[in-house]
Parts: sequence; C-alpha cells; structure tokens
Amino acid sequence: MAVIVLASASGSPGVSTTALGLTLNWHRPVLLVDADPTGSSSVFAGYFHGTQEPTGGLINLALSLREGTLADALPRETLLLDPEAPAERSAWFLPGIRAHEQAPSLLPLWEPLTEQLRALDRNGQDVIVDAGRLGLAGWPQPLIAASELTLLVTRSSLPALAGATSWAKTLRAQFAAVGGLSRLGVLLVNEERRWPAVPTGARVRPYTPRHIAKALQIPVVSSVDWEPEVAEVYSHGARKPRKFESSGLRRGYRGSTAAIQSILGANQAALAPTNGGNA
Repeated sequence: MAVIVLASASGSPGVSTTALGLTLNWHRPVLLVDADPTGSSSVFAGYFHGTQEPTGGLINLALSLREGTLADALPRETLLLDPEAPAERSAWFLPGIRAHEQAPSLLPLWEPLTEQLRALDRNGQDVIVDAGRLGLAGWPQPLIAASELTLLVTRSSLPALAGATSWAKTLRAQFAAVGGLSRLGVLLVNEERRWPAVPTGARVRPYTPRHIAKALQIPVVSSVDWEPEVAEVYSHGARKPRKFESSGLRRGYRGSTAAIQSILGANQAALAPTNGGNA
C-alpha cells in the first residue's frame, strides 16, 4: 500500500482535478482523501454533479477519534466514485471539510488517520491525498511526512514556478533531513502551448520539464497536458467530449500512474534488506 500526496505551493495548478484524474485511472483499488484545508472540494458539486448526498467525512472522523472509534468510522465515511469500475480498480472517496474554519479542528486527526490509512494495506488499497495548498491552517503535514511519495503540482509558466520555488526549498530540506529525497517529486501540468509571438531572444513558454527540475531542484516525475474540455469531466462532471478515451490529458493521467508506480517500486527495492546470501 502506498500513500501518495499531491499539493500546491500557490495559485490553482489543478491539484484537485489531477488527484481525481489519477484516482479514476489508477491501476488497483484506491482511496482519494480530500485533505484540502480550504474546504473547497469540487467533487460533490462537480464530479458528482450534486447528486450524491455528502457524508461528514473528515469532520465525522475527528469526532470518532475523540470517542476512540476511528477505525470503525473510516469505512462509513467513504463513498464509491465509479460504480462501473471493476473491483480490482475500485475507487473510493473520503470527503473533506466544507469550510476553511473547520481546518484547525483536524490537526489532532492527521497522525491517527495516517495510521489508519496505512492499515488499508490489508485490502490491497492505495491512498491518494489531495492536500491542497501547503502551509494553510490545518494543513495535513503529518500525511506528507509519512507519504511514500509527495508530488508538488505546478504549471509550467514562469509565475507558477516563481510561486513554487520557496516551498520546493522547504520540502527538499524536510525530506532530506530524514533521508527521503527520493520520496519527493514534481507533477507538471503543461499549460497551453499556443502563445502569442514573443520578442527575439525571449524564452518561449511553457518551460520544459528539464528547466523546471533544475529550477526547483526536484525531479519531474510526470507531466500531463492540460485540456480544459477533458478536465471538466473530472472537475465539473461534464459530459465526455469526443475522443475522451484517447485525449492527451487522460493519457497523461495513465502515464503518471505508471511513473508513480515505477518510483514507488524503486524506492521499495532500495529499502529492502539484503541477506548477503544467507538463508
């Protein structure tokens, strides 16, 4: 089982849409956790199109923690995202808060919840966490620290990279302190490639993964090409456009799941003890 966290440094790079897109294109059973401290989840109003009755989600779990019933409460607060998906690729959703004022009340929950999410291994289930914007009141720092992989989501423009630089430095220091730099990466959301003409000698946007990895000093794990019409299927529950299945954005999500799995496998292999030939 792996806990994968997606977070942003600033702006709206598409963390929630990307987290949902990865979840619905994951290769095995998975739980999407809405840990965004802004309380701005679009899953109910967007993907579910207002047809799904919300559960209390994290707030109910915070209450159950006080009562000592967190483990029993967790399954009751999750919702099936895609009833048509096969069991071996089932996707579930744990709703977050509904208003940012509730975020501080989640601080005592994060560490016990992390333990419960790790216990999902017995069901062969992975966890994808939408952590929203880093550093806000009530942000899920313990989930990030305990993750098998944390991905800083950023777009490829200069303003986006400028906003990501400070937090990239902070994350590098935090993961390096525990020997965990291999558990940190960038997920790049490629912006529209059609730009107005620029003066001779000016840098042509968007920036490439190589430029971004060098600027942030964090490897780019994967990238997705942003296609608004396709993205709205996930973010707004829109009807699938023509060629949805073969769209660049969906291919990007699938490619990202494979890239993430490759890194998780490499990290796990690096941590595996060797017996030196002894039985």
